[in-house]
Amino acid sequence: MFLKKNYFLRYWPIYSMILPGIAYFIIFQYIPLFGSVIAFQKYNIFSGIWGSEWVGFDNFRIMLEHPNFYRIIRNTLVIAFYKLVLGFPAPILLALLLNEVRQRYFKRFIQTFLYLPHFLSWVIVGGIVINILSPTTGMVNEVIKLFGEKPIFFMQMPEYFRSIVVVSDIWRSVGWGTIIYLAALAGVNMELYESAEVDGASRLRQTISITLPAIMPTIIVLLLINIGDFLNLGAEQLLVLQNPLVLEVGDIIDTYVYRVGLLGGQFSQTAAVGMFKSVIGFILIIGANRLAKLTTGNSIY
Repeated sequence: MFLKKNYFLRYWPIYSMILPGIAYFIIFQYIPLFGSVIAFQKYNIFSGIWGSEWVGFDNFRIMLEHPNFYRIIRNTLVIAFYKLVLGFPAPILLALLLNEVRQRYFKRFIQTFLYLPHFLSWVIVGGIVINILSPTTGMVNEVIKLFGEKPIFFMQMPEYFRSIVVVSDIWRSVGWGTIIYLAALAGVNMELYESAEVDGASRLRQTISITLPAIMPTIIVLLLINIGDFLNLGAEQLLVLQNPLVLEVGDIIDTYVYRVGLLGGQFSQTAAVGMFKSVIGFILIIGANRLAKLTTGNSIY
């Protein structure tokens, strides 16, 4: 115990660097958890948490009996599934391709070009997407017109909306995820590749037998984080791209919470929805972590 205390005192400047991060999580992540109690109340903003009426699980019952609840859950699961299946492997493949580029300046240009959209808000990205797909001036419809076809109203057609949401999300986030995997690839021992070349292994065989196993811990950790965040699609993207014509396939939990909670003032019902989503996310990450530990030996804890 004395040795641990002495070690902490010796390196206190380094430990102090994590204090802002700890303070952030305590203030903005853990303390607000106590507000989840309103999910079991008929919350009144003037009465406050302590003065509001307790209603038990009534808000959860109302949530389950909502006529659009299962449609909202279905939309959330479908879009989240597509984002995970198509979006998660994208930065891995891109990092593997960039890792093969030998011209340093070209590689840096591609990296900058790819992760630049990450710093743009969904308002800007959504505006770009809407303009590109515009039936009158959009680039895509201009190409369609060249082939003698009529322009397509992509943003007003439900059959295209989910694909637009997933593709635009991948375009915005793929570059940032690629940086993480490139950092992991930088730590792979180059002597392994040299030995493989001596043995006559092709680049594809080296990727499968050396590169992927080396970055597998990083892949597993990020996959588990994505699974735990499975239902948190975010309202901003959908609100920017959404319109009444595609609400049937584009209304998700986050947009429902925004519409009912913030606009409708039904804070208790949306708190119940948020708690429901958090419990599902907790179950998913516990199960996925257990499965990853049994199959690959890698896990978060």
